[in-house]
Amino acid sequence: MSLTITAAEKAILADLTIPPRPQVLLTITQETKKSEPHVATIADAIASDVAISGAVLQIVNSAAFRRSHEIKSIHQAVMTLGINRVFPIVKAVALKGAMPQSKALDAFWLEANLLATSAAAAAEELGFESAKDNAYMLGLFHQAGVPALLHSFADYEALLVQANDMGWANFANAERQQYGTSHATVAALIAQQWNLPKVIVEAIYYQHDSDGLFSSQELGKSSLVMLAILKIARICAYRKLGVSSEEAVWQDIYDALLVFLNIEEQQLEDVLNAVTETLNA
Repeated sequence: MSLTITAAEKAILADLTIPPRPQVLLTITQETKKSEPHVATIADAIASDVAISGAVLQIVNSAAFRRSHEIKSIHQAVMTLGINRVFPIVKAVALKGAMPQSKALDAFWLEANLLATSAAAAAEELGFESAKDNAYMLGLFHQAGVPALLHSFADYEALLVQANDMGWANFANAERQQYGTSHATVAALIAQQWNLPKVIVEAIYYQHDSDGLFSSQELGKSSLVMLAILKIARICAYRKLGVSSEEAVWQDIYDALLVFLNIEEQQLEDVLNAVTETLNA
Protein backbone atom coordinates (compact mmCIF):
# COMPACT_ATOMS: atom_id res chain seq x y z
CA MET A 1 0.00 0.00 0.00
CA SER A 2 1.31 3.45 -0.92
CA LEU A 3 1.03 6.53 1.27
CA THR A 4 -2.02 8.69 0.66
CA ILE A 5 -1.00 12.35 0.54
CA THR A 6 -3.57 15.05 -0.24
CA ALA A 7 -2.84 17.95 -2.57
CA ALA A 8 -2.94 20.31 0.41
CA GLU A 9 -0.43 18.14 2.25
CA LYS A 10 1.87 18.05 -0.76
CA ALA A 11 1.98 21.84 -0.78
CA ILE A 12 2.74 21.96 2.94
CA LEU A 13 5.29 19.17 2.85
CA ALA A 14 7.13 20.81 -0.05
CA ASP A 15 8.14 23.60 2.34
CA LEU A 16 9.23 21.30 5.17
CA THR A 17 12.92 20.73 5.77
CA ILE A 18 13.53 16.98 5.58
CA PRO A 19 17.08 16.16 6.64
CA PRO A 20 19.25 14.48 3.98
CA ARG A 21 20.94 11.18 4.70
CA PRO A 22 24.48 11.70 6.01
CA GLN A 23 27.49 10.47 4.07
CA VAL A 24 27.96 7.42 6.27
CA LEU A 25 24.55 6.07 5.20
CA LEU A 26 25.20 6.80 1.54
CA THR A 27 28.54 4.96 1.73
CA ILE A 28 26.99 1.91 3.41
CA THR A 29 24.07 1.84 0.98
CA GLN A 30 26.40 1.96 -2.02
CA GLU A 31 28.56 -0.81 -0.59
CA THR A 32 25.64 -3.11 0.24
CA LYS A 33 24.39 -2.86 -3.35
CA LYS A 34 27.59 -4.47 -4.64
CA SER A 35 27.58 -8.15 -5.53
CA GLU A 36 30.32 -8.73 -2.95
CA PRO A 37 30.17 -5.94 -0.35
CA HIS A 38 33.21 -5.54 1.88
CA VAL A 39 32.29 -5.76 5.56
CA ALA A 40 35.44 -3.86 6.54
CA THR A 41 34.47 -0.92 4.30
CA ILE A 42 31.06 -0.76 5.94
CA ALA A 43 32.53 -0.95 9.44
CA ASP A 44 35.10 1.72 8.58
CA ALA A 45 32.34 4.03 7.31
CA ILE A 46 30.37 3.70 10.55
CA ALA A 47 33.47 4.06 12.72
CA SER A 48 34.51 7.22 10.85
CA ASP A 49 31.58 9.08 12.39
CA VAL A 50 32.41 9.33 16.08
CA ALA A 51 28.93 10.41 17.18
CA ILE A 52 27.14 7.69 15.24
CA SER A 53 29.57 4.89 16.14
CA GLY A 54 29.50 5.80 19.83
CA ALA A 55 25.72 5.84 19.92
CA VAL A 56 25.49 2.53 18.04
CA LEU A 57 27.80 0.80 20.53
CA GLN A 58 25.79 2.20 23.42
CA ILE A 59 22.59 0.82 21.89
CA VAL A 60 23.84 -2.68 21.01
CA ASN A 61 25.13 -3.07 24.57
CA SER A 62 21.96 -1.73 26.19
CA ALA A 63 19.40 -3.67 28.19
CA ALA A 64 17.11 -3.85 25.15
CA PHE A 65 19.53 -6.18 23.33
CA ARG A 66 20.68 -8.27 26.29
CA ARG A 67 24.17 -9.11 25.05
CA SER A 68 25.97 -11.77 27.08
CA HIS A 69 29.31 -10.17 26.15
CA GLU A 70 30.05 -6.49 25.62
CA ILE A 71 30.68 -5.41 22.04
CA LYS A 72 33.62 -3.03 22.17
CA SER A 73 34.03 -1.82 18.59
CA ILE A 74 32.03 -1.15 15.45
CA HIS A 75 34.06 -3.75 13.57
CA GLN A 76 33.16 -6.32 16.22
CA ALA A 77 29.50 -5.29 16.05
CA VAL A 78 29.37 -5.69 12.26
CA MET A 79 31.24 -9.02 12.34
CA THR A 80 29.20 -10.41 15.24
CA LEU A 81 25.74 -9.16 14.38
CA GLY A 82 25.97 -8.69 10.62
CA ILE A 83 25.26 -5.53 8.66
CA ASN A 84 21.55 -6.35 8.29
CA ARG A 85 21.20 -6.04 12.06
CA VAL A 86 23.55 -3.10 12.57
CA PHE A 87 22.34 -0.94 9.67
CA PRO A 88 18.86 -0.20 11.10
CA ILE A 89 20.45 1.05 14.31
CA VAL A 90 22.88 3.20 12.34
CA LYS A 91 19.95 4.72 10.43
CA ALA A 92 18.05 5.43 13.64
CA VAL A 93 21.03 7.12 15.26
CA ALA A 94 21.85 9.08 12.11
CA LEU A 95 18.30 10.40 11.82
CA LYS A 96 18.32 11.65 15.40
CA GLY A 97 21.59 13.46 14.74
CA ALA A 98 20.31 14.96 11.48
CA MET A 99 17.08 16.36 12.91
CA PRO A 100 16.83 20.00 14.01
CA GLN A 101 17.92 20.41 17.63
CA SER A 102 15.98 22.40 20.20
CA LYS A 103 15.66 22.57 23.99
CA ALA A 104 11.96 22.01 23.39
CA LEU A 105 12.83 18.50 22.16
CA ASP A 106 14.87 17.34 25.17
CA ALA A 107 11.92 15.47 26.71
CA PHE A 108 10.82 14.28 23.27
CA TRP A 109 14.15 12.52 22.60
CA LEU A 110 14.14 10.92 26.04
CA GLU A 111 10.71 9.51 25.21
CA ALA A 112 11.95 8.39 21.78
CA ASN A 113 14.85 6.48 23.35
CA LEU A 114 12.44 4.79 25.76
CA LEU A 115 10.07 3.90 22.93
CA ALA A 116 12.94 2.41 20.91
CA THR A 117 14.08 0.25 23.82
CA SER A 118 10.49 -0.80 24.45
CA ALA A 119 10.00 -1.76 20.79
CA ALA A 120 13.14 -3.90 20.67
CA ALA A 121 12.09 -5.68 23.86
CA ALA A 122 8.55 -6.19 22.54
CA ALA A 123 9.86 -7.79 19.34
CA GLU A 124 11.92 -10.26 21.37
CA GLU A 125 9.15 -11.11 23.80
CA LEU A 126 6.73 -11.76 20.92
CA GLY A 127 9.22 -14.16 19.34
CA PHE A 128 10.35 -11.86 16.51
CA GLU A 129 14.03 -11.90 17.47
CA SER A 130 15.21 -11.10 13.94
CA ALA A 131 13.05 -7.96 13.93
CA LYS A 132 14.57 -6.42 17.07
CA ASP A 133 16.86 -4.03 15.22
CA ASN A 134 14.13 -2.82 12.87
CA ALA A 135 11.81 -2.54 15.87
CA TYR A 136 14.34 -0.31 17.62
CA MET A 137 14.57 1.85 14.51
CA LEU A 138 10.76 2.03 14.32
CA GLY A 139 10.49 3.07 17.96
CA LEU A 140 13.00 5.87 17.52
CA PHE A 141 11.86 6.89 14.04
CA HIS A 142 8.06 6.80 14.17
CA GLN A 143 7.65 10.29 15.62
CA ALA A 144 10.39 11.89 13.52
CA GLY A 145 7.82 14.26 12.05
CA VAL A 146 7.72 16.18 15.34
CA PRO A 147 11.18 17.82 15.03
CA ALA A 148 10.50 18.62 11.37
CA LEU A 149 7.19 20.32 12.17
CA LEU A 150 8.70 22.15 15.14
CA HIS A 151 11.39 23.50 12.84
CA SER A 152 8.81 24.65 10.29
CA PHE A 153 6.04 26.21 12.39
CA ALA A 154 6.75 28.88 15.00
CA ASP A 155 3.69 28.05 17.12
CA TYR A 156 4.16 24.26 17.02
CA GLU A 157 5.91 24.12 20.41
CA ALA A 158 2.78 25.39 22.15
CA LEU A 159 0.82 22.48 20.69
CA LEU A 160 3.57 19.92 21.33
CA VAL A 161 3.54 20.44 25.09
CA GLN A 162 -0.06 19.17 25.09
CA ALA A 163 0.68 15.90 23.25
CA ASN A 164 0.92 13.56 26.23
CA ASP A 165 -2.09 15.10 27.95
CA MET A 166 -4.38 14.88 24.94
CA GLY A 167 -3.01 11.57 23.61
CA TRP A 168 -0.93 11.26 20.45
CA ALA A 169 -3.82 10.18 18.21
CA ASN A 170 -5.77 13.29 19.24
CA PHE A 171 -2.57 15.30 18.88
CA ALA A 172 -2.26 14.10 15.26
CA ASN A 173 -5.83 15.24 14.61
CA ALA A 174 -5.01 18.64 16.13
CA GLU A 175 -1.95 18.87 13.85
CA ARG A 176 -4.08 18.19 10.78
CA GLN A 177 -6.56 20.87 11.78
CA GLN A 178 -3.86 23.45 12.50
CA TYR A 179 -1.19 22.61 9.90
CA GLY A 180 -2.89 20.41 7.32
CA THR A 181 -0.71 17.37 8.03
CA SER A 182 0.50 15.28 10.97
CA HIS A 183 3.74 14.07 12.49
CA ALA A 184 2.86 10.52 11.39
CA THR A 185 2.59 11.51 7.73
CA VAL A 186 5.78 13.59 7.85
CA ALA A 187 7.67 10.80 9.64
CA ALA A 188 6.54 8.27 7.02
CA LEU A 189 7.77 10.53 4.22
CA ILE A 190 11.12 10.99 5.96
CA ALA A 191 11.37 7.22 6.39
CA GLN A 192 10.57 6.77 2.71
CA GLN A 193 13.23 9.28 1.64
CA TRP A 194 15.77 7.59 3.90
CA ASN A 195 15.01 4.27 2.18
CA LEU A 196 13.68 2.52 5.26
CA PRO A 197 11.95 -0.83 4.65
CA LYS A 198 8.38 -0.59 3.40
CA VAL A 199 7.07 -2.37 6.52
CA ILE A 200 8.59 0.38 8.68
CA VAL A 201 7.18 3.17 6.50
CA GLU A 202 3.69 1.66 6.67
CA ALA A 203 3.82 1.09 10.43
CA ILE A 204 4.85 4.72 10.90
CA TYR A 205 2.14 6.04 8.59
CA TYR A 206 -0.63 4.01 10.29
CA GLN A 207 0.63 4.40 13.86
CA HIS A 208 -2.55 6.25 14.90
CA ASP A 209 -4.98 4.74 12.36
CA SER A 210 -4.91 1.05 13.29
CA ASP A 211 -8.63 0.65 13.99
CA GLY A 212 -9.74 -2.34 11.92
CA LEU A 213 -6.33 -2.76 10.23
CA PHE A 214 -5.42 -5.95 12.09
CA SER A 215 -8.47 -7.75 10.70
CA SER A 216 -8.33 -6.28 7.18
CA GLN A 217 -6.29 -7.01 4.08
CA GLU A 218 -5.17 -3.41 3.82
CA LEU A 219 -1.61 -4.09 5.02
CA GLY A 220 0.63 -7.12 4.66
CA LYS A 221 1.35 -9.35 7.64
CA SER A 222 4.91 -8.09 8.09
CA SER A 223 3.73 -4.48 8.31
CA LEU A 224 1.05 -5.48 10.81
CA VAL A 225 3.65 -7.30 12.92
CA MET A 226 5.69 -4.09 13.12
CA LEU A 227 2.54 -2.11 13.95
CA ALA A 228 1.67 -4.61 16.70
CA ILE A 229 5.18 -4.31 18.13
CA LEU A 230 4.86 -0.53 18.08
CA LYS A 231 1.48 -0.59 19.85
CA ILE A 232 2.88 -2.76 22.64
CA ALA A 233 6.02 -0.64 22.87
CA ARG A 234 4.00 2.56 23.17
CA ILE A 235 1.68 1.37 25.95
CA CYS A 236 4.61 0.01 27.99
CA ALA A 237 6.70 3.16 27.54
CA TYR A 238 3.90 5.59 28.29
CA ARG A 239 2.78 3.63 31.34
CA LYS A 240 6.32 3.90 32.65
CA LEU A 241 6.20 7.64 32.00
CA GLY A 242 2.89 7.89 33.85
CA VAL A 243 1.02 9.03 30.74
CA SER A 244 -2.57 7.77 30.93
CA SER A 245 -3.84 9.30 27.68
CA GLU A 246 -2.69 6.26 25.64
CA GLU A 247 -4.89 3.82 27.59
CA ALA A 248 -8.05 4.44 25.55
CA VAL A 249 -6.24 3.67 22.27
CA TRP A 250 -4.73 0.55 23.81
CA GLN A 251 -8.11 -0.76 24.95
CA ASP A 252 -9.55 -0.12 21.48
CA ILE A 253 -7.01 -2.39 19.78
CA TYR A 254 -6.43 -4.91 22.58
CA ASP A 255 -8.79 -7.63 21.33
CA ALA A 256 -7.68 -7.17 17.72
CA LEU A 257 -4.05 -7.68 18.79
CA LEU A 258 -4.91 -10.90 20.60
CA VAL A 259 -6.56 -12.27 17.46
CA PHE A 260 -3.82 -11.10 15.10
CA LEU A 261 -0.98 -12.41 17.28
CA ASN A 262 -2.95 -15.59 18.03
CA ILE A 263 -2.23 -15.44 21.75
CA GLU A 264 -4.27 -15.52 24.95
CA GLU A 265 -4.83 -12.50 27.16
CA GLN A 266 -2.44 -13.79 29.84
CA GLN A 267 0.28 -14.27 27.22
CA LEU A 268 -0.07 -10.67 26.12
CA GLU A 269 0.02 -9.49 29.72
CA ASP A 270 3.20 -11.54 30.22
CA VAL A 271 4.74 -9.75 27.22
CA LEU A 272 3.79 -6.37 28.68
CA ASN A 273 5.30 -7.29 32.04
CA ALA A 274 8.54 -8.52 30.46
CA VAL A 275 8.92 -5.35 28.37
CA THR A 276 8.28 -3.25 31.46
CA GLU A 277 11.00 -5.16 33.32
CA THR A 278 13.43 -4.34 30.52
CA LEU A 279 12.52 -0.65 30.72
CA ASN A 280 13.02 -0.70 34.48
CA ALA A 281 16.45 -2.25 34.01
